[in-house]
Amino acid sequence: MRTTVTLDDDVVAKIKRKMQKGEGKTFKEAVNDTLRHGFMFEEQIESKPHRPFKVKARSLGLYPHLNYDKTSELLAMLDEEDYK
Repeated sequence: MRTTVTLDDDVVAKIKRKMQKGEGKTFKEAVNDTLRHGFMFEEQIESKPHRPFKVKARSLGLYPHLNYDKTSELLAMLDEEDYK
């Protein structure tokens, strides 16, 4: 299929570098190879089974002398130099 595509300058530079690596390919072949490689990579990503991400909750402990409902007080306590 013959079509017209406008390529960004950075893409053209990368294709030309690929051509200069000694592969002896034309611009058209380099573009097609790059597109095929991109599609194969995309298919590999899509075909990998994804395990669901699970978070294991754990208790971080609570300090009974702190009121966790008043965050401004907690922040003020953390700002004090002598708080340990």
